[in-house]
Amino acid sequence: MDPYFNDRKDVVDCCQWLCRQGYFGSLLSAGGNVSVRIPHKPVLVITPSGMPYMELAPEEICVVDFDLNRIAGDLAPSIETAMHIGIYQNRPDVGAVVHTHQAYASVFALINQPIPALFDEVVLSIGETVEVVPYALSGTPALVEHVTQTVANGCHCFIMQNHGALNLGKTLADAWQHAELLEKTAQAYYRALTTGKPLTTLPNETVQRMRELRKLTESAVSKSEK
Repeated sequence: MDPYFNDRKDVVDCCQWLCRQGYFGSLLSAGGNVSVRIPHKPVLVITPSGMPYMELAPEEICVVDFDLNRIAGDLAPSIETAMHIGIYQNRPDVGAVVHTHQAYASVFALINQPIPALFDEVVLSIGETVEVVPYALSGTPALVEHVTQTVANGCHCFIMQNHGALNLGKTLADAWQHAELLEKTAQAYYRALTTGKPLTTLPNETVQRMRELRKLTESAVSKSEK
């Protein structure tokens, strides 16, 4: 029995849903990547390089350690595997990473503009501001450095300049949901900007309240895991 089967299958299910919803660009796409960290081990399962998501089977999902040694799977892992590892090494609260090329978030990737605090439930889930990760070529050490420096702010969603979006979560279900919340927010923000009318962001006191609630939630989760 494959000890990684459930995680590999979950990654396939997530990728195929995201693909059908257009989060990777098209049904034929192999862009973006998804990974899950194996709890209590320096190991992750991650999508292979260049394989269309709608054709993936669980056994084709790669299993590698944090030194990029292959544990299972015959295909080459995503060229951005080091980026995922960098996130896991710098964010112990993150257990899954969903990197997409979702349409509305990508608009802000092209104009290099963060998304401010607009909706209280979104701020509670993903953080106050969706920051921009500075551009670097895919698969390069420079991209790993830019990503790990930016994600250190503790938020769960980020825009990658001239690239796409990063969505993090404690579980794959969380990261998956954060991708959807980011797209909802990016779409609303884009459409609001096109009206040319003044834009309102959340009041500072609300942002502070959401910040406190996030800390309480994270603290409660940490205690329950001990």
